[in-house]
Amino acid sequence: MSKVLRIGTRDSELAVWQAKQVQQKLQEQNISSELIFIKSEGDKDLITPLYALGVQGIFTKTLDTALLNNRIDIAVHSMKDVPVQLAQGIQQAAVLKRGNWKDILVKRETSNVNEADSFTIHDSRLTIATSSVRRIAQWLHRYPNSVIENLRGNVNTRLRKLNESNWDGAIFAAAGLERINLRPANAIDLDWMLPAPTQGAIMIVCRTDDEEAFNACNSFTDEATAICTRIEKDFLKELMGGCSTPIAALAEIKNNKIIFKGNILSLDGKEKAEVEKVVLVDEVNDLGIVAANELLNSGGRKIAEGIRNAKI
Repeated sequence: MSKVLRIGTRDSELAVWQAKQVQQKLQEQNISSELIFIKSEGDKDLITPLYALGVQGIFTKTLDTALLNNRIDIAVHSMKDVPVQLAQGIQQAAVLKRGNWKDILVKRETSNVNEADSFTIHDSRLTIATSSVRRIAQWLHRYPNSVIENLRGNVNTRLRKLNESNWDGAIFAAAGLERINLRPANAIDLDWMLPAPTQGAIMIVCRTDDEEAFNACNSFTDEATAICTRIEKDFLKELMGGCSTPIAALAEIKNNKIIFKGNILSLDGKEKAEVEKVVLVDEVNDLGIVAANELLNSGGRKIAEGIRNAKI
């Protein structure tokens, strides 16, 4: 490749870590690159809850605009932030091997709350911070008497806000903290909480007419991750959901089988519809779409309509 590939990234520590992984892979192929830092709309407003912003691609559209304006050649995104429909003129160039997909609960450093006697009691009145409607709904479904506080910012900012607060804890994506070595020793894996579709995966995008950039990145794709994230995105798209909708999905490949779990909850966490499917990898076809329709027909449609009506 003759030119220096311009890699667009947000300027948070985590985003830069992700971009540098891509830069290293390019370097291994003797492709020169440089990082171009761009602040997203989601980074500029750190007060308004994400669900209140109601904008698809709040963390990706500024980078995508820079891509379409030829200011950068590729953009590196946390895949869960990417809308189910890419902007016209942009294509997926690669999906990197997925990291830890789990959500974790981080307790405040000075908290006296003990996991054994508090985080497992159904009626515990805990104060938990997060701006994710999915995490809020799933947490309230399990712990209905909890108080939820809004928490925005990059992972460093959120950890600082947590320890300056009087909250019991905050919910984070495990991959985000682990990638930059910030996972606290007191963090608790929330094994019961289904993640956002494609959580833990990283996507590279480029312009549809840039064959050189596409070819430079396409070999980075991890096929297992690509299969699983496509199923999860199909599920989300069929349910017409986004980051402001409490929809969760996880597809995993085990022993040549795809194990898929998905759910949708009401905003207050009181109602829940879920689906689970197991198929052979060779028979995956439209698994995400099939699972979504099965969910809609088993109580999910009523919940989805309730969410849409609540936002009108």
